Amino acid sequence: MELILKQDVQNLGFKDDIVSVKPGYGRNFLIPQGLASLATPSAKKVLAENLKQKAHKEQKVIDDANKLADALKALDIKITAKAGGEKLFGSITNIDIAEALEKAGQPIDRKFITSGTVKRTGKYAASVRLHRSVVVELPYEIIAE
Repeated sequence: MELILKQDVQNLGFKDDIVSVKPGYGRNFLIPQGLASLATPSAKKVLAENLKQKAHKEQKVIDDANKLADALKALDIKITAKAGGEKLFGSITNIDIAEALEKAGQPIDRKFITSGTVKRTGKYAASVRLHRSVVVELPYEIIAE
C-alpha cells in the first residue's frame, strides 16, 4: 500500500514522502490518525507540483538549519548528575540534553535529539536532526556533582 505522508513519522519517513507500508498499518493507524493519505495517481501529480513550488522556500529553511548547526557545534554542554564514582544514580536521556540546550540559549525539541540512555560519567555525542537533510553531532559531557 502506497501512502503520502502528511507529517514526519519516526522510523518511516518525512512529510511529503511516498512510502510503501503494510495495508493494516496504513488503513488502521496512519490514515485514521491523519498522518498519511492514499497515493493515487492524481495525488502524486499534486504532490509533485507542490514540491516544485516548495523547493525555493526549502533552501532558506536549510540555510537557517545550517546556521543553527554551527551554533550548536560551538556549544560546550556539561550536564551535572549525582553519581557514585563513575556510575550515575539514574540516567541521562534526551530530556536532560534538551534542558541543557535550553539553558545554553538554543531551545531544541527533545524529539529531534537522538541519544541512548547514558548511565556513566564521561564524554558522549548526541545526534540532533534540524532538518531532513541537516543532522548534527552534538558533543556533551556528563560530570558528577
